[in-house]
Amino acid sequence: MIRNAITRFPPTGFSANFAAQQRFAFGESESLAPRRYRSAWISDAHLGTRGCNAAALLDFLRANDFETLYIVGDLIDIWSLRRGIYWPQQHNDVVQKILRKARKGTHVIYIPGNHDELVTDFCGAYGNIEIKQRAIHVTACGERILIIHGHELDTVVQNVRWLAFAGDLGYQFLLSLNPLINFVRRRFGLGYWSLSAYAKRRVKDAVSFIGKFEAAVAYYAKRYGVDAVLCGHIHSAAIREFGNVTYYNCGDWVESCTALVEGNDGILSLVNYHPFSAVHPAENPRLDRNDEIRMTNVELNVTRS
Repeated sequence: MIRNAITRFPPTGFSANFAAQQRFAFGESESLAPRRYRSAWISDAHLGTRGCNAAALLDFLRANDFETLYIVGDLIDIWSLRRGIYWPQQHNDVVQKILRKARKGTHVIYIPGNHDELVTDFCGAYGNIEIKQRAIHVTACGERILIIHGHELDTVVQNVRWLAFAGDLGYQFLLSLNPLINFVRRRFGLGYWSLSAYAKRRVKDAVSFIGKFEAAVAYYAKRYGVDAVLCGHIHSAAIREFGNVTYYNCGDWVESCTALVEGNDGILSLVNYHPFSAVHPAENPRLDRNDEIRMTNVELNVTRS
């Protein structure tokens, strides 16, 4: 059961028209034509770790096609693979699906993150696949967006690498506790709750994990002459505004299972493929782009076989 939600967000200067769309599947024998988007952004799949939700990512990749697909870092978790090999078939299927899309014409732009930084040594073009340290995307309505992984804005990763590695170990441990915690919660009729996500938010608030983030986003936007900055890294899907600069975060495929997509109208949308998402849509959703995205406002329950 995969539930899909689409939230529409207009760029600065456009009227706030929100639309939610449903997608139905009536069995595996009835295949639906993939939905076509102008562009899409995914980040932080962390293939090679037990926390990776490869099934949800495969569902997203199978259900949608794109002219351009941005992989915004940490597709493969090399940090984790150095500690021990974990590579199930579904993780291989994700890589093969991305390669297949590239062969069929999708322009894939891979921007390495901190967990797959070794890929930076191979920057260049390989057919329809490009590996770049950063990119600038121009939407159909003319918004210029700087695409980076986001560790460039992270003072811990940049300046205290041993603490970043220690934090990653702790995060993986908390992820391993999530199944047990939610098994107990289900026995009491409670919904899904992530200990790792909760702890990560609290720790980041306590130690100012990403430093002067607003100032850093504005600085990068000014440096590259763009209207917006899009990244991943912190596993928290959001659309916010810092002054005249829009900040997009496409989330991850460990906790939130979210991506950003762009339609032919140039509007960026958040899609949610989390298997435990079970929130009913609000009748009149109203979202403030200065707040973090709350998927509960506009989610639709869609059953997939």
